[in-house]
Amino acid sequence: MTDLIIKNLEKGILRLTLNSPQNRNALSEPMIEALNSIFDEASSDQEVRVIILGASGPAFCSGHDLREMTKARQLEDGGQEYYLTAMAASADLMKKTVRHRLPIIADIRGIAAAAGCQLAASCDLVIASEDAQFATPGVNIGLFCSTPMVALSRTISSKHAMEMLLCGELIDAKRAEQIGLVNRVVETSRMDEVTQKMAEIIAGKSSMTIETGKTAFYRQLDMNLDDAYDYTTSVMAENMMKNDACEGINAFIEKRPPEWSDS
Repeated sequence: MTDLIIKNLEKGILRLTLNSPQNRNALSEPMIEALNSIFDEASSDQEVRVIILGASGPAFCSGHDLREMTKARQLEDGGQEYYLTAMAASADLMKKTVRHRLPIIADIRGIAAAAGCQLAASCDLVIASEDAQFATPGVNIGLFCSTPMVALSRTISSKHAMEMLLCGELIDAKRAEQIGLVNRVVETSRMDEVTQKMAEIIAGKSSMTIETGKTAFYRQLDMNLDDAYDYTTSVMAENMMKNDACEGINAFIEKRPPEWSDS
């Protein structure tokens, strides 16, 4: 697993680097298993406050490992059961990314394609280098990017999502920023600096408050307006009862830095 993902923890920020450049960091079975394991570890590690997810080599992630997919055609059922299992495992990873208690920042350099674009879109924030590119190119090989579509359509407008899905063409970082897939585009030489600074800003907040807010954000997205306000009203009322809300409000009134207990 250490060959597939490099881990570095500093100042409460866990920097994960996909490290399989020979296959463009494809979401192979071992890669998905390794990511799931590390995400689970980070979730229970109270020292970790923010995750930065990047990659080594010329691509962030090229998507599913097509060699694995092609090999499965030799199975008795032509690979159908394998494909169901493989796609479900990938979907579970994406859902874990969204539902993780910690904020996850994607550090995109090079190409994020198909399930790699899906992984980027599933992260809470996306910082891209000037040379980053994004695509859902499945249509070009007769395999529509149906599961990447879920993350993409929940991140950008339906018209922009359909353009990417139907055309299958690469879009550059600036275009990705224009349509809302990317938060910021920065010079490649400044990527570590920018992602670190953003992570440190988030890590300086109450982790209880961040977790409360991230959970509520994604839950209310699927609700109608009335239900969303009912739900978030109860969330805010409960949040107000927490120690850090009391400390934060008092610190604001007293014009001093808050001292978080993360509770």
